Amino acid sequence: MQFDRFSPKQRTAMCWWSQRRYSGYDAIICDGAVRSGKTLSMSIGFVSWAMSTFRGGSFALCGKTVTALKRNVMTPLVQLLGSLGFTCLERVSKNYADISLAGITNRFYLFGGRDESSAALIQGMTLCGVFLDEVALMPRSFVEQAVARCSVTGSRLWFNCNPDHPYHWFYREWICKAAEKNALYLHFTMADNPSLSAAVRRRYERLYTGAFYERFVLGKWTAADGQIYPMFSEARHVVDAAPECDRFVISCDYGTVNPASFGLWGHCDGIWYRMREYYYDSRKMGQRRTDEEHYAALEQLAGDIAVECVVIDPSAASMIACIQRHGRFRAIPANNEVLTGIQLVSDLLQQDKLRFCRCCADIRREFQQYCWNDSAAGDAPRKEHDHAMDDMRYFVSTVVCRKETDSFCVLSAARTQP
Repeated sequence: MQFDRFSPKQRTAMCWWSQRRYSGYDAIICDGAVRSGKTLSMSIGFVSWAMSTFRGGSFALCGKTVTALKRNVMTPLVQLLGSLGFTCLERVSKNYADISLAGITNRFYLFGGRDESSAALIQGMTLCGVFLDEVALMPRSFVEQAVARCSVTGSRLWFNCNPDHPYHWFYREWICKAAEKNALYLHFTMADNPSLSAAVRRRYERLYTGAFYERFVLGKWTAADGQIYPMFSEARHVVDAAPECDRFVISCDYGTVNPASFGLWGHCDGIWYRMREYYYDSRKMGQRRTDEEHYAALEQLAGDIAVECVVIDPSAASMIACIQRHGRFRAIPANNEVLTGIQLVSDLLQQDKLRFCRCCADIRREFQQYCWNDSAAGDAPRKEHDHAMDDMRYFVSTVVCRKETDSFCVLSAARTQP
């Protein structure tokens, strides 16, 4: 394997740990376009750092699967190390390799972070460092377990990935917080790989369109194709604040184990604005809330506004009973025809009849993540990242686009709304 030269960014990824400017960092994160040379330069740097810093230490090389890790990282790395004078003794059946140079030997274990159960594979180890290739494809539990294993003084973390959607946990928790994590962040483009010819780069640019072009060619963290509401745009549909409204409705997707999502909607000049929202994820918070606690949040969301009704998931019998018992709001079971509701929401977004205040962060996040289920027998959304999506759909189907034959009518003024 021959390399004429490395780009400045590739050299930084290899040698940052030895440079005074960067040597104080505890971790390095490299993301960006495909074929930008991230993986090779980082893997060389990881082994070079390990062999220069430790003797008889244990390290982990992690990929989505061990097979992918061997193909994408170990095979080219071992070839290159051999040409540089290293000795690499692989134990294929035990998934580790002993790498030696000048009388120093360190052991590198290979792990696959395929799913949540993979965290158990690495649990209990003591490591001097870990390199996670394509970390965005791994479950958070595995990554956090691998990071927790690096307790040896002087240990460091090496992360590498192509971009995913902008609400991915790794993007939000590591890339956006790189300074807080004391991590060096390097963003790669295809131009950072001098071995990639201009003709090959143009070919890659022709291969992809839309979100995949932005993700794989430009290296941006953007939402992929398959979104249910691709017409949603932050620039087009998000406002800093709602104008003065003449009608108000609250929509609810009730959950105890799953998240609960409530939205306060206000109407003005033919447009409905999501003014505020309440979103509670018991798994994330580590504690479930009772119906009475959710009702208290509903009261707080409404404040002193005269809300016409609360449109709620028809299966949430206990929450409906709780709302009725308190007597302030009228609880209306929602129209829960999923595909019809999705089409109605799509039409309103296309017509610019829905707006979302910037403070409504959870529904904005779910717009980016709400996708069709490719494995379903028919058209169906994935049952994830859908709680704010559901409460919006209940609102649109039951209030904004209700049929004249529906028994529910909010106020006579509703007949003039879009």
